[in-house]
Amino acid sequence: MSYPTTVHPSVVLDRLTYTWPDGSVALDGVSGAFGSGRTGLVGRNGAGKSTLLRLIAGELTPTSGSVSTSGEVAYLPQQLTLDVDRRVAELLGVSTALDAVRAITAGDVDPAHFDAVGDDWDIEARAEASLAEAGLAPAFLDRTVGELSGGEAVLVAIAGIRLRRAPITLLDEPTNNLDRDARATLGAMVHAWKGTLIVVSHDLSLLELMDDTAELYGQTLSVFGGPYSEWRAWLDAEQDAARQAEVAAAQALRKEKRQRIEAEVKLAHRARTAKKAEVEKRVPKIIAHGRKMAAEVSAGKLRTEVGAKEEAARAAHDEAGRRIRSDDTMKIELPDPQVSRARRIAELGDGERSWIVQGPERVALIGRNGAGKTTLLERLVASGVRDTGDRDPIAAAPPGVADSGPDLPRDDRPELRAEAFTDRIGYLPQRVDGLDEGASVFDNIARRAPHVPEKELRNRLARFLLRGATVERPVAALSGGERFRVALARLLLADPAPHLVVLDEPTNNLDLDTVDQLVEALRTYRGAVLIVSHDDAFLRRLDLDLTLEIDAEGALQETALPPS
Repeated sequence: MSYPTTVHPSVVLDRLTYTWPDGSVALDGVSGAFGSGRTGLVGRNGAGKSTLLRLIAGELTPTSGSVSTSGEVAYLPQQLTLDVDRRVAELLGVSTALDAVRAITAGDVDPAHFDAVGDDWDIEARAEASLAEAGLAPAFLDRTVGELSGGEAVLVAIAGIRLRRAPITLLDEPTNNLDRDARATLGAMVHAWKGTLIVVSHDLSLLELMDDTAELYGQTLSVFGGPYSEWRAWLDAEQDAARQAEVAAAQALRKEKRQRIEAEVKLAHRARTAKKAEVEKRVPKIIAHGRKMAAEVSAGKLRTEVGAKEEAARAAHDEAGRRIRSDDTMKIELPDPQVSRARRIAELGDGERSWIVQGPERVALIGRNGAGKTTLLERLVASGVRDTGDRDPIAAAPPGVADSGPDLPRDDRPELRAEAFTDRIGYLPQRVDGLDEGASVFDNIARRAPHVPEKELRNRLARFLLRGATVERPVAALSGGERFRVALARLLLADPAPHLVVLDEPTNNLDLDTVDQLVEALRTYRGAVLIVSHDDAFLRRLDLDLTLEIDAEGALQETALPPS
């Protein structure tokens, strides 16, 4: 892979190492560079992408090694924690200068106001332009963060970073809380981005807007000049070539082994012939001894030659094998809940129309943030007697903080209805809040499957890449992707298996390979599946039986996903 062609990289990593307080190593000796422009940073869950961003941003201090940057770094974390009572102007980062300009305009000539303004006399106009870029009206400037949805808060925070003109910006999974329209807005912002932008994301549409693609893999940072699709095509071709080279090297090694064996057989035959001639005294003793010494020298030379060739072939085979990735992939094997196609599982409606989820159907629920999707899911889950997943769905963050915000009630909206006809419902909310943070991974899972023997349960956890020391670690020490795998395993390994699996934005914390596994598992699941997602590419791959949308008026209607 090639690094971006830049004489002065914006971010340079030199043997960067970070170890968590519990002794686990997040990054070990990572070196590399990010150039100017837009770079998408990809890698498997747990590879250390978020940790790397926090080190670049200065939120974490390296255990060893160093990070150097060419300017100020602005950072948007994966979980945006905000005071909902703050003004939107504060989220934009302009409140001090804005208030000073307004005070001066009102006649207050306090020198402190002029110091606060500096050269930002047009701050209000620029702030309103930033709000417009985020899809909000100028009036929002003086409203509180609590009046924004989570997606709007993310867009405003990103607009604030652009407004402050930080030369280096880091965004960690910025599309997690955004609906389709907000994702389009973010895409336009990214397309026009000036300066260095490093984005950790699993959103393929966003990754296609990048100039470069960086991968953190096996404690190595490599940078490819091109967007994700071009990098993926290069990687697939490189891996195909590596596998072909490994096959050729294996054939060469077998050939050299065969030739060594043949040489040994030939030498053994010569030795037996010489021994027989010596015993039968067909030649004088002194001549026989000379021939024996010459044969031993010749045999030693031949063994050295064939041995060297075999060793070289073995080294070439080992080197070819190292080029082939032996990635662990989560293997989601869902149990068979034995749901017949005639069984009624759930009913969704809006007072005028209703739809029945029957048998092993896959249903998507879409709509803008605040439309009522999460409320509908919670009503559905609450109508069931028992829930095999997280039963703390309402313990979400306050509005505009970390998720997509609460659904916005309106008196003139139709009353959405949801009823489950089964008590075996597995629910995974968007925020994985129901885990016991202080308990180990194993204890969290074992509580949902108390009758499964420990050895069998550990074997099942291994399919979710939860094994070894990770199983004994407290949940609080896990990455976002690892936490999601624990929550997903707790839901799917519950005993008995759920008839209905309800997932709210399940791809938010998953790497792209794990998304592939989840798609295959859901496509073959013998129970019913109801999914809320703004990721159209993900939904299109599920071969949905039904797509329902909550429209702008709050009504439920059958629809189709937009074409790719």
